[in-house]
Amino acid sequence: MEILNLHELEAVARARLATAVWDYYAAGADDERCMRRNADAFERVVLHYRVLVDVAHRALATSVLGQPIALPVGVAPMAFHRLAHPDGELASVRAAGAAGTVFVLSTMSNTAVEDVTAAATGPVWFQLYVYRDRAATEALVRRVEAAGCRALVLTVDVPVLGRRERDVRNRFTLPPDLAIENLHAAGYARMAPATGGSALAAYVAELWNPALTWDAVGWLRSITTLPVVLKGIVRADDAVRAVDHGAAGILVSNHGGRQLDAAPATLDVLPRIVDAVAGRAEVYLDGGIRRGTDVIKALALGARAVFAGRPILWGLAAGGQAGVAAALDVLRRELDLAMALCGCPTIAAITRDLVAP
Repeated sequence: MEILNLHELEAVARARLATAVWDYYAAGADDERCMRRNADAFERVVLHYRVLVDVAHRALATSVLGQPIALPVGVAPMAFHRLAHPDGELASVRAAGAAGTVFVLSTMSNTAVEDVTAAATGPVWFQLYVYRDRAATEALVRRVEAAGCRALVLTVDVPVLGRRERDVRNRFTLPPDLAIENLHAAGYARMAPATGGSALAAYVAELWNPALTWDAVGWLRSITTLPVVLKGIVRADDAVRAVDHGAAGILVSNHGGRQLDAAPATLDVLPRIVDAVAGRAEVYLDGGIRRGTDVIKALALGARAVFAGRPILWGLAAGGQAGVAAALDVLRRELDLAMALCGCPTIAAITRDLVAP
């Protein structure tokens, strides 16, 4: 696919998707201010570029949790890829592999984890929600480890689902031909039809555990050998607690603005979290990544890598695997250009003095 930027890809996706599906992917919580705040934070940061640096050759490769990746942009965990395209998560993971980067599979995937890892040519991580049924959660953890996933990403910012008014208005639910494929064995694969409001909100309220505490991190580490990343942290003290409880990584995230609408922009809190963690764990960021310059700003403020969310779904809706590949290629090309213009021939050269000289 030939697109100039992710904004063009967004327009193509919006034209192709049914209103309820578009709203599910695009919506934030309440007035959707947090979602806008994520993007606005990148607008406020400028890059104090270096000159007369040899940038004839640029290297975008890095690693996450010791796993080499070709660029510091991974695919964030997102539910229900098959609402966008029949190939769903298979198309997305194949595109991520072709780009040489990491793919994070959602608990709420429309494709079984074994099928996703079989199609993958790059590292696959698994994003986990903890169900009230702890035995079902444990069985899922053991299953994804056996399938070859390389890390667990525990989402910690959804004790209850944020109120997404577009979904309430549309009475969002999954169509009958789609399921939450990794939960069949537990009996949690089907979402009831919406009788009023969001069926997803009803599913979460009934099945996910709102009483989760820090003890869950130790429990999770006791049942798996996989490294654990905590996703959904916006406070420095919580980041320190996460590391103290054995987290190998922190994903600074406000769930794409879909949970607490008054939450801070992830880029704004990133430096404090990086400083507080002080190298004891890797720190990543999602929320609002739309340009290669956004990537370089996040890396300059201390992120090891960033994860793209909605742009991946736009690509999937626009063109399946080719569309996801196009979204990742736009970010790769733009990051490569930004590194050249900032005097950064390598990822290691992207340091905080670019944004705070």
